[in-house]
This record gives sequence, C-alpha cells and structure tokens, in this order.
Amino acid sequence: MFREIHKSKIHRAAVTEANLHYVGSITIDQDLLDATDIWENEKVQVVNINNGSRLETYVIPGPRGSGVICLNGAAARHAQPGDLVIIMSYAMMAEEEARGYVPKVIVLDADNRIASASYRELHSTTI
Repeated sequence: MFREIHKSKIHRAAVTEANLHYVGSITIDQDLLDATDIWENEKVQVVNINNGSRLETYVIPGPRGSGVICLNGAAARHAQPGDLVIIMSYAMMAEEEARGYVPKVIVLDADNRIASASYRELHSTTI
C-alpha cells in the first residue's frame, strides 16, 4: 500500500507579490526550495494564515536570496503582499519508507529568511 505523506513545508512565508496577470503558479526563492527539497513544477498546497484560503498550484523557482513568494494568475486572488502562508508538498510512499520519513521543514523570519529548520524542532516547540 502507498500513502500520501507530508514531504516538505515552508512555514510562515510572507507573500511579497501577487501577480494576477501572470500565467499561473507560485514563485519561490530557489534557496527556500533547496532547503525543503521542493522542485520546479512540483505541486504544492498553499494555506493563507491571514484568511484561511487554501489552494494547489505548481512551483516556479525565483532568484536565490530574493525572499520572493509570489502568487501568480488566479492564485493571486488568494493572498495580498504581507499575508503569511504555509507552503506544503506531499509524496506517495510505500509504508516502509513512510514510517521512517522525516519531512524537510523550515520556518521563516519576517524577511523570508530561514529562522529554523528541522521537523523534530518544530514539533517540540510552540510556533
């Protein structure tokens, strides 16, 4: 049996742009993608902390070190610059792999820089 497992998370990312007239997707700083093992074109779920909106889209890499989190196309209707979002990806895994898998999770500061990283650290403290 395969299970869909939480693979990666970017927690408390501040939306920097919302570009309604772009083709679609979410643009994310390549450094943040590398830290969470999220790939270009990978499907992600975006949850807006400010308004509760949830959407699925795909990833476009943004410039390294830019801190960019830009919702493009129709997704731009779900957030405004300054909103905090959680970006998550999932993977299908066989039960044996899923049982031992540790998601790659980062928490960002106000400038979309990595403030902390580690699944175990996240669940042993209050955010």
